[in-house]
Amino acid sequence: MTSDFIDQIMMVMEAAFDPAWGEAWNRRQVTDALTMPNTFALLVDENGNIVRPMGSPAVGFVMTRNAPGEEELLLIAVMPEHRRKGIGRRLIEHLSTAARGRGARHIFLEMRSNNPAEALYRLVGFEPIGRRRDYYLLADGQRMDAITFGLSI
Repeated sequence: MTSDFIDQIMMVMEAAFDPAWGEAWNRRQVTDALTMPNTFALLVDENGNIVRPMGSPAVGFVMTRNAPGEEELLLIAVMPEHRRKGIGRRLIEHLSTAARGRGARHIFLEMRSNNPAEALYRLVGFEPIGRRRDYYLLADGQRMDAITFGLSI
């Protein structure tokens, strides 16, 4: 991965993730993950097209990990000013195509139970398949469930 690619991921992540939830990764986590041969990321521009090196600025990204027959969606983000324009849907379409090319038949993800991205996941066909009660520990000491979603591709 080039430094510019990581810079764009970090720019989108910093704008898109609410620090209150502590879900954003730091640069080292992103870089380390992308050095693994089974971890992938792609960037999209404001039209939902994949950003090529030295191409348009990114407004969204997705990062995944592949295992035999499946793909795990690790992170997905869209800059706030570009939400509700179909960018998230395009990211998942690109992800599905790439994952199928790597032999995946299913995509899985896990999210906190009050994540507003749930509407997008359901819109593109993800279905809840599991729940981890009290999985996330919040800053105020309360706990929140994690929901696992699956999508057959």
